[in-house]
Amino acid sequence: MNRPISIGAAMRCAVLTAAVACTAGAPRPAAADVVISTSNNPAMPLADDFAAAQKAEKPDAGDIDPVLAALLGPEAPEVRMKRNGDLVRLIGPRGAPPMPEVPEIDYTVAFVADLPEASGGEDWQCLTEALYFEARGETVRGVAAVAEVILNRVESSRFPGSVCAVVRQGTGKKYQCQFSYTCDGHDEAVHERAAWTRVGKIAKLMLDGAPRDLTEGATYYHTAAVRPGWAGRFALTATIGAHLFYSNG
Repeated sequence: MNRPISIGAAMRCAVLTAAVACTAGAPRPAAADVVISTSNNPAMPLADDFAAAQKAEKPDAGDIDPVLAALLGPEAPEVRMKRNGDLVRLIGPRGAPPMPEVPEIDYTVAFVADLPEASGGEDWQCLTEALYFEARGETVRGVAAVAEVILNRVESSRFPGSVCAVVRQGTGKKYQCQFSYTCDGHDEAVHERAAWTRVGKIAKLMLDGAPRDLTEGATYYHTAAVRPGWAGRFALTATIGAHLFYSNG
């Protein structure tokens, strides 16, 4: 039987939620029935409380949550958090060197003459050799156009994947090769050092990433003195000096 309670006790109970029984001996409320929160600090104004909660729960701009970092794994160092909470990927790791600039090229004799003498590895050697034997009598524009064809072939799945392999592609038989100087039966002897130096400079520019905008992606060429059978099947993209340039799409 429930014991009677005083009026004062009844008034104190009135301030509690109806979920809490005020009679002695009443069953204890379930945990879900307790609605009085103890997580707010009554001495702290609401605005300060909210700001403090945000600061505690949200990482500083630029950092990411440790749990998210663990999920990202190796990707984490490349991700940053903006102040609005969005995640952004860095262009490169912090401290990475800037991307190299694309070299400029001016198709004039004076421009090439002012360039320092060039040298390089196997790709440079093979490209310089090809330009010397295929186009040393051409203008700067004509030499660069032949270089474009060679480099376009390197990037095409239809041809070998290196400069030297492109230049030397052939059957090994006389006159059965892609660049005639490699299978014409003559020695590849360099007798004109000035011409070698000149085309070597152009070769370096092209290998360093100079624009290839002369031949519209051509992968074939021939001199105006001949008319090969394949010329009629491909699209003519440019005529520069003694050479006609073609693309097979």
